[in-house]
Amino acid sequence: MILLLTGCAYGKARLGVSIAQFDDNFLMSVREAMARRAAAAEAVEIQFQDAQGDVGRQLSQVQNFIAQRVDAILVIAVDTAATRAITRAASNAAIPLVYVNRHPEERNLPAHVVVVGSDERLAGRLQMTELARLMHGRGNVAIMLGDLSNDATRGRTAGLKEIVARYPAIKIVEEQSANFDRLKAMDLMINWMVKGTRIDAVAANNDEMAVGATLAIHQIPLSGRRILVAGVDATSDAVAQIARGRLAVTVFQNAKGQGERSVEDALRLARGEPVEQYDWIPFELVTAQNYRNYVQR
Repeated sequence: MILLLTGCAYGKARLGVSIAQFDDNFLMSVREAMARRAAAAEAVEIQFQDAQGDVGRQLSQVQNFIAQRVDAILVIAVDTAATRAITRAASNAAIPLVYVNRHPEERNLPAHVVVVGSDERLAGRLQMTELARLMHGRGNVAIMLGDLSNDATRGRTAGLKEIVARYPAIKIVEEQSANFDRLKAMDLMINWMVKGTRIDAVAANNDEMAVGATLAIHQIPLSGRRILVAGVDATSDAVAQIARGRLAVTVFQNAKGQGERSVEDALRLARGEPVEQYDWIPFELVTAQNYRNYVQR
């Protein structure tokens, strides 16, 4: 679907960005890419605000951007189930809105609202397909869920379960949230191991949890048995863990691509140019065979 708006005239553009939380490693990479792309453009001013994981704070930031009459608003949502008020506020003010990385649950978005991100189900499918291959189609898998209010958690989990359903000899034995957090994932993995659950593979919804799981596994080593661990994002820490042989697989989510494209789409919308309403950046599988290609990405 192509959108065409009659927005602001060509000239200096002002962009307001509300980010779910600044202290997230992946989102920090997205923010840096946005800043670089804005700096590379002519006459673009970009303002970043940290929502600090607070839905109300994020809505207030969007309302402040509207009061400033920015030319476009970009949002990495705190809660993808709670974006309707943001969409409504931007729509009522006739200001273009770009959701980045996290997809709002809303359907039938208004014509001036665009989503830039990646197909989360595909990440789960890629991750679990490679795990299933490494497991030779049999064994027990534990799922580390991210933030339960996040569309990435739901999409990635649904995608990996689609693949598990194709393998009668693969069983899901644990499924619990570690909230995308490394330390919480360490604690969760230790609890599973101490409990005595037989786990052959861990499918984590992001790399922070995957790295946490690998750290826990090497704190409590299992004699003669390896637990395969998979993540999503291909962060620098995760790629380093693949190089060390501790992480089996991750899925590259292009933070640079999402950040740059979101700014480009926001500027196009503000100038009344055509934009795809759902602008997808592809996921890519990262393994021990090709991880070197992702070290600098």
